[in-house]
Amino acid sequence: MRKIATRAILLILVTPLLLVLGIGGGWLAWRGLAEIRHDLGSDSVGQLSSGAQATLIYDAEGKLTHSLFMEQRIDVSLAQMSPSLVQAVVAAEDQRFYKHYGIDPIRVAGAAVANFKAGRIAEGGSTITQQLARNLRLSRERTWSRKVREVLAAAELEARHDKDKILETYLNTAYFGEGYYGVEAAARGYFGKHAASLEPGEAAMLAGLIRAPSANSPNRNPDGAVIVRNLVLREMRDTGAIDDAAMRRYVASPIAVKPRRSNGLTTHNHAESTACGGYYFEEVRKQLVAMFGEDQVLEGGLRVHTTYSPDVQLAAERSVKSRLAQLNRASLQGALVAMEPKTGHVLALVGGRDFHASSFNRATQAHRQPGSAFKPFIFAAAIERGWAPGTKLASLDAPIGDGTWMPGGDHEASSYTLRRALTVSSNRAAAQLMQQVGMSSTLYTARRMGIESDLPAVPSLALGTGEVTLLEMVASYGVFANEGVWTRPTMITRVENAEGEEIWTAPFDQRRALSTGGAYLMNSMLADVVNRGTGYRARQMGFTLPAAGKTGTSDDYADAWFVGYTPGVVAGVWFGYDERKTIVRGAHASDVAVPAWASFMRVATRGDAPVWYEMPSDVEKVEICGASGHRAGESCRRSPGYSRVMLMDGTYEDRPVQGGITTELFTLGNAPYGECPVHSGLHLDTSYVYSDPATPEDTGYGAPDAGVSPLYTAASAVEGEAIANRPVLAPTSAAPALPSVEGPMPIAPPAGADGLYAPARPVQPRPSLGTLPKATRPTGLPGTPVRPVDGMKIERVARPDGTVVTIIRNRD
Repeated sequence: MRKIATRAILLILVTPLLLVLGIGGGWLAWRGLAEIRHDLGSDSVGQLSSGAQATLIYDAEGKLTHSLFMEQRIDVSLAQMSPSLVQAVVAAEDQRFYKHYGIDPIRVAGAAVANFKAGRIAEGGSTITQQLARNLRLSRERTWSRKVREVLAAAELEARHDKDKILETYLNTAYFGEGYYGVEAAARGYFGKHAASLEPGEAAMLAGLIRAPSANSPNRNPDGAVIVRNLVLREMRDTGAIDDAAMRRYVASPIAVKPRRSNGLTTHNHAESTACGGYYFEEVRKQLVAMFGEDQVLEGGLRVHTTYSPDVQLAAERSVKSRLAQLNRASLQGALVAMEPKTGHVLALVGGRDFHASSFNRATQAHRQPGSAFKPFIFAAAIERGWAPGTKLASLDAPIGDGTWMPGGDHEASSYTLRRALTVSSNRAAAQLMQQVGMSSTLYTARRMGIESDLPAVPSLALGTGEVTLLEMVASYGVFANEGVWTRPTMITRVENAEGEEIWTAPFDQRRALSTGGAYLMNSMLADVVNRGTGYRARQMGFTLPAAGKTGTSDDYADAWFVGYTPGVVAGVWFGYDERKTIVRGAHASDVAVPAWASFMRVATRGDAPVWYEMPSDVEKVEICGASGHRAGESCRRSPGYSRVMLMDGTYEDRPVQGGITTELFTLGNAPYGECPVHSGLHLDTSYVYSDPATPEDTGYGAPDAGVSPLYTAASAVEGEAIANRPVLAPTSAAPALPSVEGPMPIAPPAGADGLYAPARPVQPRPSLGTLPKATRPTGLPGTPVRPVDGMKIERVARPDGTVVTIIRNRD
C-alpha cells in the first residue's frame, strides 16, 4: 500500500510538469515553424536571398556600367546546366535526393553515430534541401537549435516546391570559392565556359568544392582539388552516372583552370565580358573600400556615380594596345590617364596592357622617372619669379654647380632663351635654370602643382630623376591647362545607399598654383614644343587642335612619357617595363609615347572647337629688337631687320624679317624698357644675344620654322643682384619660405585663408623716364654690364625720384 501511495504522489506531481513541457515544446515548435514560414515568404524559392546587395557603378551619363559584390551569382535554369554537373552534385552531396522529403533518416542515423563517437557535431548528414535552407536564411553555427530549425525549414521547402526547383536554386546559390556563387559563375570563372558545357571531370571538381571551397581551391591547393575531384568521380561511377572506363580517364586527366581573377570586380553584364575599364573600376573599388569598408562596398547595395566616359576609355585602351602592338616588345607595359582640367574629372584610365593578366595599376601605383617631362616645373618656377620666355640662358657649355657636372644631351648650344630651351628640351639649360631659380623654388612649385611623391633635392632632379606617378603628372599639367589652378583628380562624384539617399559627395578641391599670367606664358612655350619641338610628331600624325605638352625620356631609354593638353582635355601616356630596362636603344619619347597620345586625342577631342587661351590682363606683348634684346623703336624698323612692303592698296608697310624684330610675352612689370640703344645711335654689347637654332631633341625631325624667330634677352632684373655667368640679369626675388630641402620635400602649406597661392614675386610697376633730358636714354637696368665704345661716355645720373640710372652719352 505504501509503494502504491508513493507512485500516486509522483504521478500527480510529474504529470503537470510533463504537460507543461509538452505544451511548451509544441508551442516552440509551432512558433519556430511559423517563423520559418514567414522567412520563406512567397511561392518562389528564387526570391529568397542572403540579404547582400551588389554595389552598382554608373558612368558620367548615369548608365549602369559595373557591379561590385561579394557573391558573384549568375542564375540559370536546370536545363542550362550540364547533366554531368547535376549528377556530380547529387552523387557528392545527397545520393537519395529524389527519394526523401527533405530529411533523410538513413543519412541522419549515420551522422548521429559519428557524432556520438566524436562527442560533438562532427558530421552533418544534411540533405540538399537542408543545405539550401541554411544557405538562404540560417546561420552556419554547429548547434542543436540551428539543426532543428534547418530540419523544419527543409520540410517547409519540400512542401512548397518540387525537387527540380529546389535543386536548381541550390545550384544557383552554392558557394564554389573565389567569390563565385552558383554553378554558372563558377563554370565561367574556373573554366571560361558555361555550366551547360562542363564535362564530367570539370563537373566533379566543382561538386567537390561545395564542402570546402577554400581548402580544395584549384588555385590555392591544386593537389587537394584533384583528390576531391577523383572521390566525386568514383561516387559518380557508383551511382551509375559514368562507367568505370570514363572514371579512369577523367581521374588521369589534369585540372586546367583559368588564372585567379581580381576579387569582387566584374562588369555588369557577365564575368567574361570584354568591356573596357578594368583598371578604372578597380581604382574606384579601392577608393570606395577606403571610404566605406569592404563589407559595405561588396554587400551594401551602394549606388556609385563616377566620371567614367565609355567612349573616351575605349579610345584610351585602343591607343595603348595599338601602340604596344606596333612596338612589338614582349611584356612592355603602357598607361594612359585623361582628365578634364577644369573639373578634375578622370575620363579614362589605363593601367597596363591587360588587366586580367596583371591588376597592378601603372597609372596610379607605379612611380617612375619622368625625364624631361619634369622640366616645365623648373620653367614655371622661373616664370613665377619674373623670368620671361625670352630670358637668355648663357654659358651653357660651362659645368654646372661646383664645376664637376656637365649634363649631356642630343642637341645643346652655348646659349638659349627659355622658350627655345624648352622647345628643344635642353638638359643643360634646365640644369642651369634650376640652379639659378633655386632647388627650393622648384620643389615648391612642383608641390603646388600637385606632385605629392617624395622628390630628391639633388641637381639631377632637373633631368627628371625623381619618381612620380602618371596620375600626378596629368593633374599637374592640368594646372597649365586650367590657367594656373590645380584641381584634385576625381573619379567618384557621389555615392547613394540602397534606398537612393545621398551619403557622400566629392569635395571640389582647387587651389591656385600659378599666376594667370605665368600659366599663359607656360602655355605659349609648351605649345611651341608641340608645334615645332619634341612633340611635333603629334602634328605629323594629324592632330591639329591647338595644344601644348612635353615629352620625357628617362635614362637608358627606360621610360617614355608625353603629357599634353588642350583647354578641354589633359592626357598623359607612359611606356616602359615593370622591371625598368631599355625599351628601344635610341628611341625617345617622341618615337614611343607621342604617337599613342596623338591617336587618343584625335578621338577624345573629336568635335571640339579649335580654341586657345585669351591673353590675361597681367600679360603684355612687347616688340623686341633682336640686336639688343630691348624694346624695338622706330629706328629699329629702318634697320636691316625690317623691309618695306607695298600693300594691295598701294601703300607701304614695314615688315620684320628674320633676325630683326620679334614679339614676345611678358608678365606686367617684367618687360624690358627703354629704346633700343643699338639702332638709336647708342651702343650696347649684344654679343650674347644670338645663338644658332638646334634640331629638337627626341625627334630627329627638323622644326618646321627652326631659325625663323630671332633669339633675344629679357633685360629685366632686380637691382643690385648678380648671377654668375649671365650677362643680363633675370628677376630673382626671394622664394617663399620653405623647410629645408635636404631629403624629400614636404608640401608647403597654402598662403592665405582661402588657400590660394600668391605669386612669389609681386607685379612691379614699369620704371618711368621721368624728367630726364631728352638727349639721355637708359640702356638697361642697374647691374647690366655696359661696355663703352669710342665716341661715347658712361654716366650715372640721379633721377628726380632719387634713383640712379646708367646713361650713355655722345661725347660731343
